[in-house]
Amino acid sequence: MKPAELKALVDEMAASNSESAYRQVFDQLFLPIRKFSYGIVKSWEAAEEIASDVLFMLWQQRERLAEVNNIQYYAYVAARNQALNLLKRQIGREIISLNDVEVDIRLVALSPEAIFLQGELRDKLEGAIASLPKQCKLVFKLIKEDGFSYKEVADMLGVSPKTVDAHLVNAMKKLATILKAEFKLA
Repeated sequence: MKPAELKALVDEMAASNSESAYRQVFDQLFLPIRKFSYGIVKSWEAAEEIASDVLFMLWQQRERLAEVNNIQYYAYVAARNQALNLLKRQIGREIISLNDVEVDIRLVALSPEAIFLQGELRDKLEGAIASLPKQCKLVFKLIKEDGFSYKEVADMLGVSPKTVDAHLVNAMKKLATILKAEFKLA
């Protein structure tokens, strides 16, 4: 679903308290937010709770969301904040940066690319992604898997867009090197 379509649903939620519009927003965002949250908290239960809380917060704040242009970005930032707060409570210390968080990536989208990446290729790609440095892996996930722009990722992580670009270039170079070695390509 395009950001404009998601925004229209949120506007409908706000204007008419539409539960059917909320259901569509929920259906569109729940799984990606849960997956994103899992990458931070490493617990499916906690990730599901975070996703539910974020989406409930969207319902509660539906009137104020008219001012938000990118609802998906807004929801991801809320999920990130809740996930980091949960980790802070669990380990009793403040996490200053997402550099401290290990991110998991699992390729589960049912796109033509995902179908192609079944089996051995998919396992090798996931292994290569898992071997990336934490920040590269997180940037790769947010841009390539979740579809955020460089600027949105930069804002989310508190870095410059050039830093995001550098992390993504680094990730792509490392992935290319690893996959060339795996498939013994020249």
